Amino acid sequence: MTHATGDRAALAFEDLSLGYDRHPAVHHLSGRIECGDLVALVGPNGAGKSTLLKGIMGEIGTLGGRVDRGGLRPRDIAYLPQAAEIDRSFPIGVFDLAALGLWRRTGAWRRVGRNETALIDAALAAVGLTGFEARPLGTLSGGQMQRALFARVLLQDARLVLLDEPFTAVDAATTADLVALIRRWHDEGRTVVAALHDFDQVRRHFPRTLLLAREAIALGPTDAVLSAANLARARQLWEAWDEAAETCRRDPHEHRHQAHHDHDHRERAA
Repeated sequence: MTHATGDRAALAFEDLSLGYDRHPAVHHLSGRIECGDLVALVGPNGAGKSTLLKGIMGEIGTLGGRVDRGGLRPRDIAYLPQAAEIDRSFPIGVFDLAALGLWRRTGAWRRVGRNETALIDAALAAVGLTGFEARPLGTLSGGQMQRALFARVLLQDARLVLLDEPFTAVDAATTADLVALIRRWHDEGRTVVAALHDFDQVRRHFPRTLLLAREAIALGPTDAVLSAANLARARQLWEAWDEAAETCRRDPHEHRHQAHHDHDHRERAA
């Protein structure tokens, strides 16, 4: 099943710029991700993929423009951060980590009851972690940790799911299981956006792609977006980006002209 698209997108970016201390990391992004889309977010390292996901979640303030979340509050969006951002020394086990996905239902301090326990057990079974309930996070392999985090996302039961490099340092069997879960969410009509770096995975499993290089290069069907010309342009803009810029230029054509000028200047100086 799929959601009807309607007039309101799951996500709409209107001249959106994001960054840190006035230094732009995402530059004047405009476009729509429709309800029920399964979208890969790709681009060179440092292209702004994680920044965009955090901007959608409201963890990073905008430098300009806006993001329309389709009526959802950030707390109603399921978000899986990069594995490196998870503190695995925190003294909780797999069951408790997955249970965090129910916090909107149970509240911050309410005890998990019989019904919630059944939901958590079912989520852990869905990701292949039955029997791991009491295992401390610090004892898990990379793949087991990602499975536990996917169980937490599963329990959030969100209409919009954001995943930041969900397959990094994960074995092939775990990747296949997690891809199957993502496709299940897609079949249920949820909107899924995943930052990825493996283009083969993207082409096999994600029908739509947003190619980012601090600014949007292309958004649309994956085969068209991942063309040789688009990938070359993404690399050129990424290499030419001025990290010292304090604010984004308002005119995207002016930025593009300056990016090409800076790239040519660097080539002549090399």
